[in-house]
Amino acid sequence: MEVSENHAGYGDNGADSREPVGIDELLERIRAGYERLSPPQAAAAAAEGALLVDIRYAALREKDGLVPGALVVERNELEWRLDPRGSHRAPEAVSHDLRIVVICNEGYASSLAVASLRQLGLHQVTDLIGGFQAWRAAGLPVVVPPHAPGPG
Repeated sequence: MEVSENHAGYGDNGADSREPVGIDELLERIRAGYERLSPPQAAAAAAEGALLVDIRYAALREKDGLVPGALVVERNELEWRLDPRGSHRAPEAVSHDLRIVVICNEGYASSLAVASLRQLGLHQVTDLIGGFQAWRAAGLPVVVPPHAPGPG
């Protein structure tokens, strides 16, 4: 059986089909397979119905705040919560055609998450260039929890 390869360096069956690579090269390969969004593009996508998914861990969300309307899913639960066929899916995970924008803290872990979600057949998933930090730096809305320190 021949295994076709995608840009992430994995065959269709998820088996590694290349020699080992460093993380920078892996990220480059993954990102070559889709268009990443800038903060303004992500905000526009959300306004058009895309699902923003925040995968940052709790301490970062508590420290820095949240993107309004984003679904919070811890990274270790992401695939289970966004798989439309999964028994543990989030109510928002209604279709493989759902447009999803994954947000991590700085835009690295989100790219790895995109590769995994695309293997599940979520072909319209992308991520936010620069992550939450770029979103905030662009002056886009952030909800700061009452106990979190203010900007500065």
